[in-house]
Amino acid sequence: MTTVLGIYIALLLVGGVMGYMKVGSKVSLVTSLIFALALAIFGFTGIAHGFQVVLALLAGLLVVFIVRFVKTKKFMPAGLMVAVTGITLIVESILSR
Repeated sequence: MTTVLGIYIALLLVGGVMGYMKVGSKVSLVTSLIFALALAIFGFTGIAHGFQVVLALLAGLLVVFIVRFVKTKKFMPAGLMVAVTGITLIVESILSR
């Protein structure tokens, strides 16, 4: 996997921490930790078919962020995460071929 995935993981973690600090969302913190850990494990450890799992996780996160963006109609944070997740998914899918 790429540096782009590493940056995405960092942004995911920062977003979870910010969600916890701003509104006390433990769900945001825990889910960002779980997804960041899963992306790191499958993206950087060389597990067989890890890139496919990474792409599936990114696609799932993209759907979640799109749903949140449609509900809130606010760019921050859901709209930003739609853009960042979409870019990461495209880059990783191209580079994993």
